[in-house]
Amino acid sequence: MAKQARAWQRMLSGRRLDLLDPTPMDIEIEDIAHGLAFVARWNGQTFGDFAYSVAEHSLLVETIFARIDPKAPVKWRLAALLHDAPEYVIGDMISPVKAAVGPSYGELDARLTTAIHLRFGLPAALPKTVKQKIKRADRVSAWMEAVAIAGFSESEADGFFGRPDPSLREGLSIRLRPPVEARNDYTARHAALLEAMG
Repeated sequence: MAKQARAWQRMLSGRRLDLLDPTPMDIEIEDIAHGLAFVARWNGQTFGDFAYSVAEHSLLVETIFARIDPKAPVKWRLAALLHDAPEYVIGDMISPVKAAVGPSYGELDARLTTAIHLRFGLPAALPKTVKQKIKRADRVSAWMEAVAIAGFSESEADGFFGRPDPSLREGLSIRLRPPVEARNDYTARHAALLEAMG
């Protein structure tokens, strides 16, 4: 009889996360922040002395989301911060690879997202309008990243991500810094949003 493949990962917190059946009890923000701080966007194909991490990207997306919807409840800002949280265990797979892997990637991402949302007091599934605003913020961030650090011209980035409203990116920049700084800021932002939620 063949031995069943291991489908769980031991986290630094000591939690054992079952990827096929994740539960909210197995989710810790410190694990998420640590993992995301070490996951490189753009498969690491970016200029600079540090990778641009998913943690850093998530902080930027939450800021842009707040500009898109300044009156949004704090819980939706938290959802924006956590929008890529499953990547702390499954990595940041670029779109062409996701397409090649097929629907199983989306199913895995959805299971993890549900557990993460429930762990931090969010609904398992976000309202469609909220998801759309987070996606818009994500695309603004992707455009900024593409132009600033991934070697895209502005016209190329326009074609892939759409030309962002300048007011959504005014005064913002792409920050490349050590993972520990991104991790600490991600954890602190998460704590501040949870506290504001009451």
